[in-house]
Amino acid sequence: MATAGDQQLKLYSYYRSSCSFRVRIALNLKGLKYEYRAVNLLKKEQYSPEFRKLNPIGYVPVLVDGEMAVSDSFAILLYLEEKYPQHPLLPKDLQRKALNFQAANIVCSSIQPLQNLAVLNYIEERVSPDAKIEWAKVHIEKGFAALEDLLRNYAGRYATGDEVSFADLFLAPQIHAAFTRFNLDMTQFPLLSRLHEAYNEIPAFVDARPDKQPDAPS
Repeated sequence: MATAGDQQLKLYSYYRSSCSFRVRIALNLKGLKYEYRAVNLLKKEQYSPEFRKLNPIGYVPVLVDGEMAVSDSFAILLYLEEKYPQHPLLPKDLQRKALNFQAANIVCSSIQPLQNLAVLNYIEERVSPDAKIEWAKVHIEKGFAALEDLLRNYAGRYATGDEVSFADLFLAPQIHAAFTRFNLDMTQFPLLSRLHEAYNEIPAFVDARPDKQPDAPS
């Protein structure tokens, strides 16, 4: 079983980035030590020449493992699952594995990109500050409704059963943001609300939250 050497792993992260949040949860669950490298998105550090050598599109997170740099949270999580198989996040059952990928992709393809910082800033500049919040809520609610339908017949204690799996790493940050950042009315999403409570009882999830990161405002 592979284990990360002292300071071998480096995570380039922004405290409020939900994509970085996913990777922090995985590293915690797998018991991997890592060096936290803060990238301040508000100061546009993600567009610096140094960072763009790691990820040409200028997004966090980036994981550096020895001589290898992996960007994009989905790719990073699959990489971690292959190289560090302790605490596996993907079930062996093919149907459950596909379900995990479906749920994860609703978050990372149909919700998060439509409410990320660059999109919201663009809407604020071109329309209004109020418009950006309404835009975000519309797309989060659409995705959450789909997730409720998708997971209703499969969820156990967690999203796809009674063990934490790949989908939970995508759901937890998105639900957390709905509660804390976008003030969404979560009473319309009882399953996701219940999962949120379950995630708040797991130290690996709690320790990965934005407010626990070294670059979070004090």
